[in-house]
Amino acid sequence: MRPLPEAAGAREVQSSPRSSVWRLEYGGAAVVVKQATGGDDAQARFEREITALTLAARSGGVPPVAKVIASDAGCRVMVLEHLAEVPAPADWAVRYADALARLHAATGPADAGALPRWQGPTEADAEAFAGFAGALGVPVPARARAEISALVERLGAGGHHALLHGDPCPDNVIVTGQGLRFVDLEQASLGNGLMELAYLRTGFPTCWCSLGIAPAMLAEAERRYQAIWRVLTGTDVQGRLADACAGWLLRGDALVERARRHTTDHLAAVLRDDWSWGVASARERLAHRLGVVAAAEEPDLAALAALAGAVRERMLTCWPGLAPLPPTPP
Repeated sequence: MRPLPEAAGAREVQSSPRSSVWRLEYGGAAVVVKQATGGDDAQARFEREITALTLAARSGGVPPVAKVIASDAGCRVMVLEHLAEVPAPADWAVRYADALARLHAATGPADAGALPRWQGPTEADAEAFAGFAGALGVPVPARARAEISALVERLGAGGHHALLHGDPCPDNVIVTGQGLRFVDLEQASLGNGLMELAYLRTGFPTCWCSLGIAPAMLAEAERRYQAIWRVLTGTDVQGRLADACAGWLLRGDALVERARRHTTDHLAAVLRDDWSWGVASARERLAHRLGVVAAAEEPDLAALAALAGAVRERMLTCWPGLAPLPPTPP
């Protein structure tokens, strides 16, 4: 893409290495211009994001994403409305859940194939978690192993068509006067919305800004999500939040930023080292997720819950300085 002309008032803004972003005036209004760059998948990421934004724009009223003003697939460029940010409200988590439900409800069975299917944890993830527990001296009972295998199978089942953001982190959400709006949908997919609602409970597992939402706020946010989903779809949310939370516990790749995923067994690495990523360390993130799963009350997750509690206690004994996750975005 040629440099944007000075007359347009273009100003480059910070973005990931996988894209270039400018803010400028277009037709008398402030807009954002984004170009997918870097890597062999740049074209695929562009097409994925445009598709997701188009699907989300079908929502009634104010869409939960930025509107697409123009796009050029040839140079992987999109022109988006500029979202004016306002201070985050005290009930940010509840507003987040509201916007997330609106995003997820934008698609249904008729949209199957429009985006890739969400991919859940694998048996390799399950083996890595069992190896982590064993290395800490916590035995993995046969019943817990069976529950984990059944969990992996449930999470891998199809039949869900919610529009998933793919990385619904606090820094991919803009608080506006018309509600929260999501940006950067390069990783969008179709799947079960509970996998992203679980971000609130599990501490935003793919995000540098990992949070420990207060229990009362968390409960209200989850109620809001379910209520909005019911209004928009006429159905109740399918699946179990406890399953979604346990799925994020199994994924060691959810302890590192995207560039480092799929490179090594990160759960095994936690035994040797504790690295910082954003507002929390890897061990602090993992301890939080273990506590969430330990509190699960589903009978067919009872052995896994007990295992998670035992592993967490062992972590706190081995590394007593672990801090809780911060309650609000920085």
